[in-house]
Amino acid sequence: MKSILRDKYLPVRVVILGSILVPLAITTYELIILGKDSVIFLGEYPSAVGIIVIIYYILLLVAALIWLIKQFQSLLNIRNENRKNELLHLQSQVNPHFFFNMLNNIYGLVDKDTAAVKKIILKLSELMRYSIYEGEKNVVTISEEVTYLKNYIELHTIRYHKEITVQFHTAIEKENIKIRPLLLIILLENAFKHGVENLREKAYVHIDLKVNQSSFIFVIENNFDAAESLGQSGIGLNNLKRRLQLAYPEKHMLRIDKADSVYKAQLELQL
Repeated sequence: MKSILRDKYLPVRVVILGSILVPLAITTYELIILGKDSVIFLGEYPSAVGIIVIIYYILLLVAALIWLIKQFQSLLNIRNENRKNELLHLQSQVNPHFFFNMLNNIYGLVDKDTAAVKKIILKLSELMRYSIYEGEKNVVTISEEVTYLKNYIELHTIRYHKEITVQFHTAIEKENIKIRPLLLIILLENAFKHGVENLREKAYVHIDLKVNQSSFIFVIENNFDAAESLGQSGIGLNNLKRRLQLAYPEKHMLRIDKADSVYKAQLELQL
């Protein structure tokens, strides 16, 4: 590969080197061989020759600038492609452990509650379809992401044999406003995994989503058992933070507060 690149740029190198060495050789010849005290480059040549040489160097400079611009664009394209690949890789890591856990739960319910198992499998298939197909896209609509979250919530209300209070308030200016896929599921999953799952009673999850053409505000709050360790700063949140850095550089804010057995996360995006 390196030899191919060397062969590709060999004519360019020869032209540049020649453009530097030729005037240097002429000047050296006149100073040393002819013994002149000073030299005016091309001073003794016809003016037409001087004009041609000046045009040549101007064209050479323009060509060099064009080459530099193309190299810069190529580097930007490579950087953007790397960012895109990293984002897709991070998106693919969002849900695998959740689906694995759900399959274990289904196995445990097969002989106990076949009706619940049927509902869980149906909802799980919808979630998997979204994760596989929509999760590979650059952006999805707000309505698609909200539907995904609601399916996730419904799946968990079927799964848990206890009372759970879930409130989901939305104020969306236009349903076709687009964001990166699977951004919100990590925060919702944490609310269930570290809050609802460890509480025997009075578990709640409150969600508030406000979206307009320029801003996006997602707030999720849940209670948790203070006696349990709340490990909500692990792989999932690190994944989310990195994706936000890549997809919304300097256009996002993620704030997490934990106090009095209440966990609250707020995500803001500039659209």
